Amino acid sequence: MGRFDMAPRTDLLQGSLDLLILKTLDLEALHGWAISKKIHLLSRDALEVNQGSLYPALYRLRDRGLVDAKLGESEEGRPIKVYRLTAKGRKALERERESWRRFAKAVEAVLAAT
Repeated sequence: MGRFDMAPRTDLLQGSLDLLILKTLDLEALHGWAISKKIHLLSRDALEVNQGSLYPALYRLRDRGLVDAKLGESEEGRPIKVYRLTAKGRKALERERESWRRFAKAVEAVLAAT
């Protein structure tokens, strides 16, 4: 199975990455590297989010009030930032999920054309 590296090259990819991060944080609060690993796992190894794309997206989502970050501690005792979805982020997730579904249906309609 091929991999799709989520680099912020287009608005579509940026929006997709934001949606993936919001959904992942809806499941549980995580630190950055764990978010990347969780997306990789949930996508059945199809999506790989590099750190150069992940952290700017997290900062952008934080600046918009969709996620917040608290200092935590790793299993090794190192300080880490743990990201959580905010109430505003949950509302944005629902809007973005519906938008994504409309987009996917439209693309599928074009691909199914004969």
